[in-house]
Amino acid sequence: SVESWFKLKIVVEKSTVPVRTAEAIEKILCHNTNSKGIKYQILSNPEFLSEGTAIQDFLNPDRVLIGGSQCPEGLEAIQKLKAIYAHWVPEDRMITTNLWSAELSKLADNAFLAQRISSINAIKNTKIGPKFLNASVGFGGSCFQKDILNLVYICDSNGLTEVANYWKQVIKVNDYQKSRFVKRVVTSMFNTVSGKKIAILGFAFKKHTSDTRKTPAIDVCKGLLGDNTCLSIYDPCVTEEQIQKDLSMDVSVVGDAYEATKDAHGICILTEWDEFKNIDYQSVYDNMHKPAFVFDGRNILNVDKLREIGFIVYSIGRPLEQWLKNMPQQA
Repeated sequence: SVESWFKLKIVVEKSTVPVRTAEAIEKILCHNTNSKGIKYQILSNPEFLSEGTAIQDFLNPDRVLIGGSQCPEGLEAIQKLKAIYAHWVPEDRMITTNLWSAELSKLADNAFLAQRISSINAIKNTKIGPKFLNASVGFGGSCFQKDILNLVYICDSNGLTEVANYWKQVIKVNDYQKSRFVKRVVTSMFNTVSGKKIAILGFAFKKHTSDTRKTPAIDVCKGLLGDNTCLSIYDPCVTEEQIQKDLSMDVSVVGDAYEATKDAHGICILTEWDEFKNIDYQSVYDNMHKPAFVFDGRNILNVDKLREIGFIVYSIGRPLEQWLKNMPQQA
């Protein structure tokens, strides 16, 4: 009836949250002494947006997931939310399910994405990438690790120890990839970077964002600083204040790639900003100490061209040149 719907409120949960959060929200709202007889239906409508393309993803989603109670009121609430999306989203892109499945689906989605990244970082060849996956120094951002640990907790809570251990390993492989990259830098540069200047190009966890949460650059920079290297960091979007805060120490943050690389012994590419592909690397090489090293942690540079200029190049997922093959204690 009209009266019953007047007293029914629909609350839509959008964030990626632990499973059963919607149930907790419902209990809190329904036990509110000021609710005045209002009833609530909680819907789970997790977003599948990516930083840097969020508006485009929202306007043209590949799917919209709506979960709710399977009682008559819950099913009707689902239909009302579907009707809002129907103004711009085709019917066949809208998926409806129960609350548990909707909340779990977002965790599983991020976990699978993270697992794919860890897999390609462990095994990279021309058959697998770059059409499907790209090797890199590791994944970052606010979601992947958090959501995997959430999934680990669910598995552990339900006695699925082996499954939980599998997802833990995804994080371990990601951490290994970052430490392996640092070891490669150190061993390639005669087993020490102490007192040497290394240019860090890119600090955000991916391009088109200033977000540095869980960015691989933090662990790489701290690993190099642990060997007393001198870092010169440039990112087109991340502020100096944020970089200093993330590293918990004063480091040199500069305004462009050429300033960062001047008089440097090596360069580490840690974010796949497009501008790093278009740098005048001949000019950069001329202003660096020799031998000049490039460690491409995002696999975005033309390795052959850099080697023709004179750089010693390490690019994740690509064959090593003879110099690096002959270095002892390889990472």
